Amino acid sequence: MSKYLIQATYTAEGMKGVLKEGGTARRQVVERMVESVGGRVEQMYFAFGDTDLYILADLPGNAASAAVGLATSAAGGVRTKTVVLLTAEEIDEATRQKVRYQAPGA
Repeated sequence: MSKYLIQATYTAEGMKGVLKEGGTARRQVVERMVESVGGRVEQMYFAFGDTDLYILADLPGNAASAAVGLATSAAGGVRTKTVVLLTAEEIDEATRQKVRYQAPGA
């Protein structure tokens, strides 16, 4: 499983839904959605500021993450931004990769 940070900002209509249903109901909806693609919600927090919701989720991969983003965006109640999170061990593996690269103008 890969770990993702999903940041969500509610539209006005989406926020009306939160006001009507409450935070616990929304958490249950998010958990069912993530589970439907084979994942698991590790943590979910509502927040002040530009981002209304932070979700830390384990998902099978990028396709499952994209499916979640597409479904939520298409429904129109929320805009999402997803960040792929890497473990220290994954960074160690990346440092062992031999990469051929030339900087622009070099």
